Amino acid sequence: MNRKVKVAIIGPGNIGTDLMIKVMRNSKHLEMGAMVGVDPKSDGLARAQRLGVATTAEGLDGLLELDVFKDIDIVFDATSAGAHKRHNDVLQAHGVQVIDLTPAAIGPYVIPAINLEAENAANMNMVTCGGQATIPIVAAVSRVAKVHYAEIVASISSKSAGPGTRANIDEFTETTRSAIEKLGGATRGKAIIVLNPAEPPLIMRDTVFVLSDLVDQAALLASIEAMVASVQAYVPGYRLKQEVQFDVMDPSKPLNMPGLGPMHGLKTSVFLEVEGAAHYLPSYAGNLDIMTSAALACGDMMARRRMEAGVARGDRKNQETVQ
Repeated sequence: MNRKVKVAIIGPGNIGTDLMIKVMRNSKHLEMGAMVGVDPKSDGLARAQRLGVATTAEGLDGLLELDVFKDIDIVFDATSAGAHKRHNDVLQAHGVQVIDLTPAAIGPYVIPAINLEAENAANMNMVTCGGQATIPIVAAVSRVAKVHYAEIVASISSKSAGPGTRANIDEFTETTRSAIEKLGGATRGKAIIVLNPAEPPLIMRDTVFVLSDLVDQAALLASIEAMVASVQAYVPGYRLKQEVQFDVMDPSKPLNMPGLGPMHGLKTSVFLEVEGAAHYLPSYAGNLDIMTSAALACGDMMARRRMEAGVARGDRKNQETVQ
């Protein structure tokens, strides 16, 4: 089957515009149906119009009025956690699947390298940029050893943090922490985000600290390197910044783990760098690129399943015509 599934993007900011470019250039199963915003002067809406994509500056209500809406099966929400609940409720009532790029966490957490094929919910939550970059590493450790505590620090250029990111800082830390435990397998997680004002802007850097049971370090390193390769399959600019570091914490000198108390075992320190593909955003904005790349992978998977099952709106109309 050669047809593609039509999608809409709500939120024509940096993330939404970059995602639109990725859909048009790189998607296997998706095609743009509409770009939705609330500001008629939005650069993202203007770019979409120039590319021949239907647009509305009337928000979700405007999307419902567009002729193309009847053909849209999947909507990416790149707005805010606060706005997402209504968007999701309305779209679910119309039978549209939703990919949530906000930290609202209504649907299951999805990180392509960990659980993409295992989930097919009506709402799929893409966690956060820090979560997409770091939780795969926690999960890689969990495949080999019991993880007691995992702490991540995501450092991004302040220039790559738009109003949506800044408005969702609290949700970012809570959603990422929760996903560290649910997807990463840690007994307890912690997330920190740093907005770095340095000039020239710095590429996204992420640090992952994990305390686990003692395990063969070579096996653990192999698991981490395999996970990095899995993420690179859809985020080519994702890489280890330096060698993975291991420290054995002796029972006589335990570490005081927040919420867990004194603990010993193997401390693993992983240092990452995420360079963006520069489809629309500058290459230093790896934090945004990893979100849009993960969302694209999720959308392609959703579309493939819909087409295989013959439940895409276009397929249903074609079937009715044949009948």
